[in-house]
Formats: sequence, C-alpha cells, structure tokens
Amino acid sequence: MIKEDKRKVVRTLFAEGKKKKEIGRLVNLSPKTVRKILAGDVSKKQRIDKKILDIDLLRDVYKRCDGYVQRVYEILTEEYGIKVGYSTLTRMIRHNNIGQKIDKRCFHVGDVPGEEMQHDVTSYKLKIGGKITRVICSALYFRYSKMRYVKFYPYFNRFKMKCFFYEALSYWKYTAKTCVIDNTSLAILHGTGKNAVFCPEMIAFAKTYGFEWIAHEKGHANRKAGEERNFWTIETNFIPGRMFIDWEDLNHQGFDWSTVRYAKRPQSKTGLIPIVLFEQEKPCLIKLPEYIEPPYKPHKRDIDKYGYISLDANFYWIPGKSRGEVSVIEYPDKIKVFAPGQAPLEYLLPAWGTRNKKIPPQGVDIQPPYEPRHIKKPCHEEERKLRYLGKILCEYLDFIKSSQSEVKQKPHFIRDLYGLRKKMAPSLFIATIERALKYRVANIETLIRISSQLMGKGLCDFSTQPINNDYEKREAYQEGRFSQEEDFGFYKNMEE
Repeated sequence: MIKEDKRKVVRTLFAEGKKKKEIGRLVNLSPKTVRKILAGDVSKKQRIDKKILDIDLLRDVYKRCDGYVQRVYEILTEEYGIKVGYSTLTRMIRHNNIGQKIDKRCFHVGDVPGEEMQHDVTSYKLKIGGKITRVICSALYFRYSKMRYVKFYPYFNRFKMKCFFYEALSYWKYTAKTCVIDNTSLAILHGTGKNAVFCPEMIAFAKTYGFEWIAHEKGHANRKAGEERNFWTIETNFIPGRMFIDWEDLNHQGFDWSTVRYAKRPQSKTGLIPIVLFEQEKPCLIKLPEYIEPPYKPHKRDIDKYGYISLDANFYWIPGKSRGEVSVIEYPDKIKVFAPGQAPLEYLLPAWGTRNKKIPPQGVDIQPPYEPRHIKKPCHEEERKLRYLGKILCEYLDFIKSSQSEVKQKPHFIRDLYGLRKKMAPSLFIATIERALKYRVANIETLIRISSQLMGKGLCDFSTQPINNDYEKREAYQEGRFSQEEDFGFYKNMEE
C-alpha cells in the first residue's frame, strides 16, 4: 500500500517535467504503479473481512488460561463464538504485548566524582599451564575515572571478597562513597534492590573503609553498566592472545593490564585517560587511613601425632611436642597458628593450586622430620613404569583414570597395581591386564584371581631369560659374604 505522501511526491515530480521511468527510479516504484498514481486509480483499500477483537476480553481469557494460547483459541471459538484464525490470534496477542513482561529501564545516574564504584564477579574458562581451568574474575570499577582493579580466583566466597577489597583499596589508597553490587548472598542477608538488608559483617567491613553498599534492582544490571562493560573489555582485550603459566602469572598480567596498561589508554569515545581522571577525582574521594587491619578468618585445627595441621590441602608443621587443638587465623597472604605454650607461628600461604605441600613456619630452618599422617602420595612414577610395559597397560590405565571405571581412589589403585606387577612374571601380568581390560575389571583381588586361572590353565608363557650370577663376582658381594651374622635369638625367645 502506497502512502499519500509518496503519491504527492510522484505528482510533484511529474508536474516538474520528470518522466515516469525516472520518477519510478527516484521513489523506488515500478513505471506501471507511477502511471496508476498519475491516473488516480491507486487508493487505500480497506479490508472487509478484518477481525476485530476486544482487547480487554482477550486479556481476561489469556489470564484465565494461564498463557496457553491453544486453550485461548478454543474458548474464543466455543464459548464466545468468535471465529478467528490461530495465526491472527497469536499476532494480536504479540502486538498488544499480552502476557509479556515489560522491561522497565533503570533510571539514569550521572558520573559524579567520588560518588560511586562498582563491583561484580564473573567466570571464565582459561588455559592455565596447558590445562583448561574455570576461574572467577573479581573486578572493582570507579564510575567517574574508569579506573579498575582485576584479580582471578579459583573460587570466591565472602572472605575472598573482603580480601579483594582490601587489596584493591589499599593499592589505590582511596575509596568512593558508595559501592554498587548485584543481589549477591555474599553481602546481602535477604531482600533485593532497595529492600535489600546487608549482612552486619559486611556493613562493618565497609564502614572500616568509609563506603556504603548499594544493590541494584533485580534485572537492572545496567545500573552497573560500567562494570559489565569492564568484563566485556576483559573478554575482548585481556584474554585473547595471552598465555598463562600458573595462577601467579595470570594475576600478575591482570594487575599490569588493569592498573597500568589500560589505565593509561585513552577511552574510545571520549578520549579521556583513566589515570588522569583519577588524579582529578582524588579530592572528592575518601582517603584511607595509613593502616587498616587486613581481613581475617578464624579456624580450629588438631595437630596430628607427627606435628602437622592441614589447611586448604596443605600441611603446616608445628615444631615442638605440643598436641591437641590450636587456633589458626587466616589472612590474605599468610596464616598465624597459636599453639599452647609457644609464641604465635607465622606461615606464608603457598601459590594457588599448590596441594600436598609441607610448609615450615617463618624463621625456622629445620626441615620437618616426619611426613604428615594424611598426606597424599603421588603415583606418577608408578604410572610411568607401568605404561612402559606396552600398549595394553596404557589402554588399561586410561580406562582406570576415566569416568567409566568405578575406582574412587585412582592413585591408590595404581600403586597397588604396580605392587602386583612386581609380584608377577611380565608375561602373566600382561595377560592378566589384557583379560581385565576386555571385561572392564577394576579390582585388585579380581586381578589376582584372573592370574591364578591363567596359571592353572597354562595359558601363559613363563619362559624367561636365564638368571645371571655375575653378582657373585662383585666386590660388594665378596666383602659382605664374610660379614658377621646377626643373632636372632632375641626374637626366638619372644615367640617362646
């Protein structure tokens, strides 16, 4: 249907002496349509069979049917006698926004120096040390100056959140008056948006630095649009093309990118430099005290009989003979242990991802004399020696380490398997593993029964190389064969 304004343009151009084909090219119409317009035949046609429904009735029936349009169609045709096409009905529901939630835009807040900072977290999958790892990115963003601080964590809880704010604000030495966050349970006790009630612990933490928490309304993430844009910048500018050796390397690059590289880069639209704006914003910010006590988290641990306590999969050695329960205070970068009868012991926390490590206290050069009771023993050497036996062992070990096997303690099973290997002839062991792989056997006792069956049926070739007795000619053997024998009479008396 051609609008009246367009028909007026066609008539005006024709009155000015333009040809019909030229007019068609100018107004994007065919010459035939131009001729009809000039002849006055093209007029607005009204549909005779157009269906008109009462919108209020349609809303009531839609609500009555809980939004099921097929049922709405049936009620309109059967109860009200309204004959309407199903596609027409769905179009009317869609065009009148029936049953659709109207997304209200959050109100606009101006960029006022020193008034606001924003915090949020998100998750990424990064390759750290050649392994795909899920990381939690925590970011703090100043709304006016666009300064930001970024750090990555393997997991994120309330204590990690307080440690992050301590590190970021201690680095800047300034804070804004308010901090906008989402409705996270790490800071909010209950409620959302303006009705949110914050945890007393987090209120006291924010009061130490001089700012207050603000939660945006549910579904209004644009209230902290600067922080959301910050995550987009991390995805498109920081992560691509970078290699990360370990967690320390990841956070070192993140710190350098957020506080140095990006802070000195002019913004794309305004051309303003964040670090320059931050210097201008400092008089409006709240300056932090010279010293702020770092956040801490108390723990209770028991010293095992070898003098160790465990925390986050690592073992901390406590010199002396004290045993029993001790108090442990965890800080962002260290822990303190308060053992009875001793001065507080201080330990530096290892890098993230470190597990099964023995850590002595600061200032103590003595190495721990014993192993912790529950330390996990690696099985890399046993697995390497087993894989050296051939393809069958490699396939069987891959099966054991996969999710298809029912083995829960896989390192323990691999060590037992290596111990079984040392008790069997190579041909018998390989034949046993070949049958175990065929029937998906993952039990040491069953492997022993399989080997017994193979031995009884004579299915294995036990031909081995002849034993070499050259060891008798070695100098150590010649010297030791004349040594004095031990007296085992003591053990005989014990048996009697």
